[in-house]
Formats: sequence, C-alpha cells, structure tokens
Amino acid sequence: MDNKTGSLKKKKYQTIKAIQKGVFLGAEITGVDLSNSLTKKNIEEIADAHSVYGVLVFPKQYITSGDLQRFGRYFGKLSVHPFSTNTKGNPELIIFDNKEGNPPAATDVWHTDETFRECPPMGTALYSKIIPDRGGDTNFASMSAIYEGLSDRLQNFLSGLEAVHDLGPFQNLFPDTPEGRKNKYRAQEKYRPVIHPVIRVHSVTGRKILFVNPQFTTHIKGMAEDESRSILDMLFKKIPMHEYHYRHKWNENMLVFWDNQGVQHSALHDYYPQQRMMERVTISSVTKPIADAPPPDPTTLQKYLMPPISDFSKSRQKRQHDV
Repeated sequence: MDNKTGSLKKKKYQTIKAIQKGVFLGAEITGVDLSNSLTKKNIEEIADAHSVYGVLVFPKQYITSGDLQRFGRYFGKLSVHPFSTNTKGNPELIIFDNKEGNPPAATDVWHTDETFRECPPMGTALYSKIIPDRGGDTNFASMSAIYEGLSDRLQNFLSGLEAVHDLGPFQNLFPDTPEGRKNKYRAQEKYRPVIHPVIRVHSVTGRKILFVNPQFTTHIKGMAEDESRSILDMLFKKIPMHEYHYRHKWNENMLVFWDNQGVQHSALHDYYPQQRMMERVTISSVTKPIADAPPPDPTTLQKYLMPPISDFSKSRQKRQHDV
C-alpha cells in the first residue's frame, strides 16, 4: 500500500501472477490450478497476496466442492455458519442456489462476515457454479482506504473506541411462533453481543482498518445513544462510496477469496428470478481483532453527559408538588 495515496503497490511472486484489478483492492491470480494440491510456496504467496490485495480472483478454476474445502483449509480451520444454508452432512460447505421460487435472503447489506463472533473469520472463499446472464455482481470495499480517507481529527477521535456487535438481521429469520421464539432466545444466548475495536490493526500488514458495519454493529460502547447513532450512521455512509470499491463481475468456474479483516462486501440481487448458484467456505480465526489503541476511560466519554436528577436533590429549589 502506498503511504501517500493509499493505493496498491504491485507485487511480483515466484509461483503465481497477480494482476491488479482496482485502485485500493483486488487482483486476478493466475499460474495456479486449484483442482490440484498446492505447494508450500503457492500457499505462502497466495496468503501474502490475500493480505496485500484484499480480494483475490482465480478465473477458470474447474474444481469440486472438495477442492474448494481443501483450498480453504490451507489457510485455517473451516467454520460452520450457524444461520446459513449449510450442506447436509457437510456443514462447512454453504450452497446458495437462488432462483425463481427461492429468492436471495434480504439480509445482505454491507458487512464483514460474522462479526457477531469474538474471533470473526479471517477470510471467505466463494466459487461460482451457475451465473445469471445479467446482474449478480459482488461489491467489495476497502476499509483501510476508507479509514485513510477520514480526517486526522476524526481518526484521532475514533482511536481506541469500541463497538458492540450482535446477530443483526439473523434474528429476523426465526418465525414468530412459540418454537421460533424459543430458538431465537437460544441463538441470542449462544451468540451474545461482543465488543470489537472501531479501528482495528491488520494482523499481517499493520494497516489501520475501520471495523464497523451496518449489518452487525449496534452502538459504540460508552457513548450516549444519539451520539453513537450519529457517528455510526456517518461512518456507514462512507462504505457505499464507489471510489473505495472493487466491483466484481462473475463468470462461471471462478473462485474469489477475500480478506475478512479489511474488506466489506455486498451481493447485488438484481438477477432474480434468474438462477445464481454459488458454493462458499469460511476460514476461522483464533485471534480477536487487534485494537489500534487502548480503550478510553469511560469517565472521559461521559464527562459531558447530564448527571442524574438525584445529584441535584439538595441544591434545587422546592416545587409545589414536593413534599
């Protein structure tokens, strides 16, 4: 990453070729066949490119579901999504087969995958099986570039702040029935709200990243509700700005592997009722997001808030209704 412009610097590798796709993120990777086992050098270079470019595109990869899972395991343990369309008997594999009569779920707004976990996934690999004639692109946003686009004063203000993340729209998947309400309660108890830094540091590159998203982030810890809402809404409005994006147009037999630390994504559902069939694996992380600075003293955040009325009980004048 160029420190002056925030744009990518081209990198050369020995066993793969990376062709830059966007200004801030995205690279097409060639020179490797994912239907075969990868060498140690392949894995090291793909891992490096994954951190540098954020989104890796592998075109013309004729792979099986098993190949996709093997690819994901090169980079960590595969996770099981608790609310997605997991394959029966193979829960690590998610299949999205959207077509007439089975529309895509209305939960796909801008997000980082699964930030309702204490250790959100490190990355996601998505493979295209059937692609519609029109539509169905995926947008990716560089959250390090968005952070760099903030003013120095706003960066300083956000430094050290923490935000609360919960299950977000997945809570709406449960029907309003006795059994549905019981299952929803169980899910909320299993995945209780977690706290992540508003600004995290990338574990490999050291870049600072804006780490809040409109799908799972509910509020900033230690702030008044209206202040928190105003700040988050302002930050969320930065994410759809096209200047920070790489918009990916799919072809069949294409694998895209993105960095869940520094990239947000949003799928476009403008293809329905055409069929769009994808397979996905998500790679777990064993570490919590790294904060850019220690959290502030709560009294510092609240020193300008109005004290409770009880604090004025001795000094305020008596009113007619006082006894």
